[in-house]
Amino acid sequence: MLGECLAGFRILDLSQYLPGPFSTQLLADLGAEVIKVEPPAGDPMRAFGPLDSDGVSVFYKLVNAGKQVLRLDLKNAQDRAAFLALVARADGLLESFRPGTLARLDLAAETLQAANPSLIHCALSGYGQKGPLSQQPGHDINYMAWGGGLATSGPRRKPAIAHPPTSDYAGAVNAALAITAALLRREKSGKGAFLDISMGESVLSWQAFSMTAAARKDSPMTRGDAYLNGGAASYGIYETADHRFVALGAVEEKFWTAFCQAVGRPDWIDRQDEPLPQKGLMEEVSALFAGETLAHWCRTLEPVKCCFQKVVLPEELPDDPQVQARGLVQRHAGPNPSISVACPVHFDGRRPPPRATLEEIAIAQALREWGARPATPA
Repeated sequence: MLGECLAGFRILDLSQYLPGPFSTQLLADLGAEVIKVEPPAGDPMRAFGPLDSDGVSVFYKLVNAGKQVLRLDLKNAQDRAAFLALVARADGLLESFRPGTLARLDLAAETLQAANPSLIHCALSGYGQKGPLSQQPGHDINYMAWGGGLATSGPRRKPAIAHPPTSDYAGAVNAALAITAALLRREKSGKGAFLDISMGESVLSWQAFSMTAAARKDSPMTRGDAYLNGGAASYGIYETADHRFVALGAVEEKFWTAFCQAVGRPDWIDRQDEPLPQKGLMEEVSALFAGETLAHWCRTLEPVKCCFQKVVLPEELPDDPQVQARGLVQRHAGPNPSISVACPVHFDGRRPPPRATLEEIAIAQALREWGARPATPA
């Protein structure tokens, strides 16, 4: 089963907000035991977004389900000693502080490695541990701006803000993958590791096509000029008569031909390869979609294999037939209703199990369960 993959591995999570917690949630979904270590006041994410009747953000609960939460004051010598005792029994540690923060708390990477030489220490940051931007604060919009994610996205007049936060989730997935790979290496070699993962570089790693196109002056990648970012009629987003939207991804000739025939415009078939940007053809296709409602286009094009898809709204997703068939989305009723999405991995034909609810634990319980003894603080 999915939860057996990392069973027996213990992960400490010092991160806050979204990227780190989502990364360790993936590890928890795979079976790892995760203790999220928060400051005395808790993760600031607790107050971000809609608050439940208990005063805690439902977003915080969703991204930290499946973990245990322990509050420690790492500025306090006794709590720091307790934390190091947990580090000594941990397999992995993920933190998302600005570079140098842990060192100022007397918890530098060398100190953590001394406490546990086989530790997999993952530092997830905005721009990486070194370089002129390493100390700059930021959030997803900043990392997307630096890493190339905004320059070629959105309409021609200005870049579009990505949502959900792309660099946050990209960095989280990269961190989970790197931690898992490092654990696999440790099983063979016994070696620990220090992993330097940057959210900005997670977006940068996707920019080889854009940078190469920019280097070749005959392959522009400005917004609205290239095939995949708004320059082609066969690959775009169109508004319908009732102000809904549809996505057309008829890249292959056979799909574009099927689309043109289905909408009664066979004269468009030979125009697929017109020079980019295809402003004239896009205006004609836009006028076509704007002439009928979303329901009409779904009836017309869903039976046709032409890479057509309506833009599904968040409130529609739980009842979408494909979503229902896959069984990842779960509704949670009660005075504080919520909707969660399980780990998107079907293991040996089985759906992933539901996550356990968030549980607060005490220092003594954590030390006892991990068989750890804190060192006497200096």
